[in-house]
Amino acid sequence: MKKSGWSVGSIFSLWLVIALCTGIASLAGYSIFSHFPAGVIAGTMAFAAGGILAMLVDTMIPEAFSETHNLAGLITVLGFMVSFILSKIG
Repeated sequence: MKKSGWSVGSIFSLWLVIALCTGIASLAGYSIFSHFPAGVIAGTMAFAAGGILAMLVDTMIPEAFSETHNLAGLITVLGFMVSFILSKIG
């Protein structure tokens, strides 16, 4: 952003607004979804996880593929497996 000509104050302000909006959205989501059944919460979390995966694929995987070529898919799957295992251990 700085290379594009944004001032440091503008960059900081933008990220501050993003952080505040994220915190408010998290609080609202927690408040609203705390009364919903487990199935609705699970479905919403699965949808959110899909959105995060889509964002990762869109931004990070093309760069990883350009550097590791055929191993990018395997490394991605292994990373998700490790994350899943660690989430179940803790």
